[in-house]
Amino acid sequence: MDNPTKRLMAELAEEQQELRVSLLLTLITLFCLSVGVYLQFTGGSLVFVAMSYIVAYAAGGLPAARSALRTLFQGKLDIDLLMVLAALGAALVGEVRDGAILLFLFSLAGTLEGYAMGNTKRAVVSLMKLRPDSATLEESDGSTKTVSVESLVAGQSVIVRAGERFPVDGEITRGTSAVDQSTVTGESVPVDKDPGDSVFAGSVNGYGVVVVKVSKLASQSTLARMIDLVASAQAERSPSERFSEWFGSRYTVVVLGGSILALFGFIVVGFPLSEALYKAATLLVVASPCAIVISVPAAVLSALASAAKRGMLFKGGAALEDFGSVTTVAFDKTGTLTTGEMNVTEVVSLTLPQNEFLAIAASIEAHSEHPLAQSILRYAKEQGVAPGNIENTVVVPGKGITAESNGQHYWAGNRKMMMDCLTCVPSEVEATLERLEETGNTTIIVGNDSVVIGCIAIADTVRDTAHEAIAQLRKEGVMRVVMLTGDHKTVAHTIGAQLGIPEDDIYSDLLPEDKVAVIKTLRQEGKVAFVGDGVNDAAALAIADVGIAMGAAGTDVALEAADVALLSDDMRTLLGAFRLSKQTNRIIKQNLVFAIGILLLMVVVTVFFYLPLPLGVIGHEGGTLLVVLNGLRLLWL
Repeated sequence: MDNPTKRLMAELAEEQQELRVSLLLTLITLFCLSVGVYLQFTGGSLVFVAMSYIVAYAAGGLPAARSALRTLFQGKLDIDLLMVLAALGAALVGEVRDGAILLFLFSLAGTLEGYAMGNTKRAVVSLMKLRPDSATLEESDGSTKTVSVESLVAGQSVIVRAGERFPVDGEITRGTSAVDQSTVTGESVPVDKDPGDSVFAGSVNGYGVVVVKVSKLASQSTLARMIDLVASAQAERSPSERFSEWFGSRYTVVVLGGSILALFGFIVVGFPLSEALYKAATLLVVASPCAIVISVPAAVLSALASAAKRGMLFKGGAALEDFGSVTTVAFDKTGTLTTGEMNVTEVVSLTLPQNEFLAIAASIEAHSEHPLAQSILRYAKEQGVAPGNIENTVVVPGKGITAESNGQHYWAGNRKMMMDCLTCVPSEVEATLERLEETGNTTIIVGNDSVVIGCIAIADTVRDTAHEAIAQLRKEGVMRVVMLTGDHKTVAHTIGAQLGIPEDDIYSDLLPEDKVAVIKTLRQEGKVAFVGDGVNDAAALAIADVGIAMGAAGTDVALEAADVALLSDDMRTLLGAFRLSKQTNRIIKQNLVFAIGILLLMVVVTVFFYLPLPLGVIGHEGGTLLVVLNGLRLLWL
């Protein structure tokens, strides 16, 4: 566990203890206030009335007084000081009950704020509970034993039974199952896993027993990185948070000075001393910036906690706020808008039955490690076509592969290979190639010494959710959607057309440095978010106003390079993150407008008319509670 997480855990334990004490003192204040009010209205003993209010003042005021004095010794003024002075001012003019009401509501507001501000820390704790403390280690001789998760090292094998959580990141070596990854990636539907597939610590094994080869130490797992990122994000202050803190500390001085001047002003215009003190105490309360100061962190921290539960990791409030205000979203194509996996889209056999042609092609490509060859083999298997015997295979770099079968010489490759093997390309073949390539396919041409026997079209496929996500981003206010790719123009425009991206917003044949240059140009028009896979796009992610890594689970580079890491590669997660950011910005504005508005209204009424202190207290503390509750709405979005 890294330092940010340890620090946050220690802070949470301390805050939880303080919260329990705060809740107890709030309840004591309420009880004594109620007893005092009851005795006052029923003619009870003045001694008991006084004792009730004294205890209410002590329980409700001593924590605030201690905080105020501690801050005062540091040469600063804070809101706690204003509340204590207002309560003492009320008692000084004989309105002890009003002062007790003030301290109760202030104590209640502080307790609820403490609970609200702990949301992100509690999200970290809930994440930590997802990882088991122990694991079932499989020894080299087949025996098993239970060990601590921290003792596991890369290369060891652990057994995970049905219903258990995976203790580490790793790769399944034996067994199949369906894995619930919702706690890590946010995917609501279990994902089928076979040998060779990756799994993440904290996800839940479904129906089968599987053996997992450890790929990362417990401290380096995706879950551990999530915990550290959320912990670090909680400590980061967004621009709005920094402003509210700056404003609150300085405005408190203004309120205290203004209330003193107002006191003299009330006396000068003829108010009796007791009434002038009462109005000044009320002004201290209603002009305090509690709601303004708390309005931003209440929203930001709630949003960060909500995002963490859904596999969206924002590296602080700045990224959260900035993402919601971008006007341009630039996407890397491969692995982001597309699956990044090449698939056969069409098989064209010119001289043989299709399955016979596919068997020859698969036989040749079975000896190649090229991704295109692997896609052909995968397609042949899906079609129930098995590769035949092949010999004397020779890989021709940059062109293809040659082989022999039953005395017949075959070749498979690109146009360069075809031109090397044939003296003349029939018009039928050329027309077929042009048709396939015009639709964005990469073609594998297969032939023998004399003729082309067929072509196989292969293409990267668009993600199922990409088109809808882009359309929804536009509806949500994104002015421009741009695609950046290193692919050829034809392929890029074909993918762009499927996604509804205009040709002018498609940039092809780009090197990594070219993507950086494009983003710099786009930033001149407005705030830009760049969405990539985080592996090959580190520079572009860094230069954008908001860098977003899609499908970042298990990818250290993505988690490091981006401002926002989305653990799922589902484009709907990106849309959800954008909506959350926009809603956060909306709630921050709502809170600030409400907090400033209610403050100005109550100040005007207090200065020029008459506002009873209890109503001022209710307006002030009620406003604070409302902005906190408004921010807490983000937890359930």
